[in-house]
Amino acid sequence: MSKIFAGLDFGTTNSTLGLAPAGGSNAGPRLLAVEGEAPTLPSALFFSFEDGKTYFGRAAVFEYVDGAEGRFMRALKSVLGSSLMEETTRVGRERLSFVELIGRFLAHLRAKLEAEAKRAEAAGEGEVILDKVVLGRPVRFVDEDDAADRAAQDQLEAAARGVGFSDIDFQFEPVAAALYYETSVTAEELALVVDIGGGTSDFSVVRLSPERARAQDRLSDILSFTGVHVGGTDFDRVLSIAEVMPHFGLNSATADGKRRLPVWYFNDMATWHRINTLYTPAIARDIQALAREAAEPQKLARFAHLLKHRSGHRLAGAVETAKIALSDAEATAVVLKEPGLSLEAETTRMAFETATSDLVRRIGGAIDEALRQAGVAADAIETVILTGGGAQVPAVKAAAVSRFAGAKIAQSDAFGSVGLGLGIDAARKFG
Repeated sequence: MSKIFAGLDFGTTNSTLGLAPAGGSNAGPRLLAVEGEAPTLPSALFFSFEDGKTYFGRAAVFEYVDGAEGRFMRALKSVLGSSLMEETTRVGRERLSFVELIGRFLAHLRAKLEAEAKRAEAAGEGEVILDKVVLGRPVRFVDEDDAADRAAQDQLEAAARGVGFSDIDFQFEPVAAALYYETSVTAEELALVVDIGGGTSDFSVVRLSPERARAQDRLSDILSFTGVHVGGTDFDRVLSIAEVMPHFGLNSATADGKRRLPVWYFNDMATWHRINTLYTPAIARDIQALAREAAEPQKLARFAHLLKHRSGHRLAGAVETAKIALSDAEATAVVLKEPGLSLEAETTRMAFETATSDLVRRIGGAIDEALRQAGVAADAIETVILTGGGAQVPAVKAAAVSRFAGAKIAQSDAFGSVGLGLGIDAARKFG
């Protein structure tokens, strides 16, 4: 019976499990259905205080948006390597570390893998190997801090070992995307992989060909890899700070006009993985005190509503929806309507692109660095492989392809190519 190996893409926004057969062949990589028939699982958890259950993915988002009482968490990958990893957070009556929280999410994915192993064995399709896995990682978990970057990988590895994976390897996410794209090439190509994920942007210059695809060691074909800690959630954050948080008190003054209100409350409310840290009695008291001295107390009342009803992630979701809409529309609105709060903040693509221009500049700088490290000019790139949800943002896509007028633009599977490539890599490394 043939052996089937797994690659796990634990993403900031979505996660996938890629499976591939052993034997050094690219034939047959596929994504495992991890939520119903869907091959992607939103990287979200909801701890219900009503029924005591833990929900994952779309089910977690539904429970939270539906107003169930509980604790919602998303974008946990962004916490890796940060000071938050040293802390615990209260979930109901428990205090859990972030390694444990990430472990619970990975355990849910491993349970899907175990179910597939039983199904594949019964169907005579092969043996799914459960103790070995290739995990994807960004080129940089943490910018300009090698120790924190190493700690982030170690923390992810510890979480994976804690749920039963004993033989673990890592592959850079843009390299994994290239390995999947390589299954379709018919001749040698010099490619730039542009992977704009939820939390990071990664770039790699890679030589690809059908012949090279058969080699297990591809290190010599990877000419460069660079990354920057900028991703889709950063675009959400900047859009929220520029266009939404002013409705909740950001940039407001005190009634006597002598000073501005502190900004960090609003910055944290705009940041996916920081929102839960605001739900404390101390923060609620702070906002009440600020409202008493604010020139626009009604705005602080809106912020207090977010805290009282734990609506921060619902607002962040509305910002994300607006960001996606601006990919096609010139204008839209961030809309959040629930009992006690009605917000409809108008915004435009021009305002969005102005607010996020520094993020786009940093992405462009990382692309230039990838070319410099590879020792190739932009006109030597024959193919630009775009993957990741952030690559759909018009300004980001323009930054990625504008240097490569003569290159073929290959739009890879936005959410699945990394997982598929990790499966291919696992079959080569372990098979």
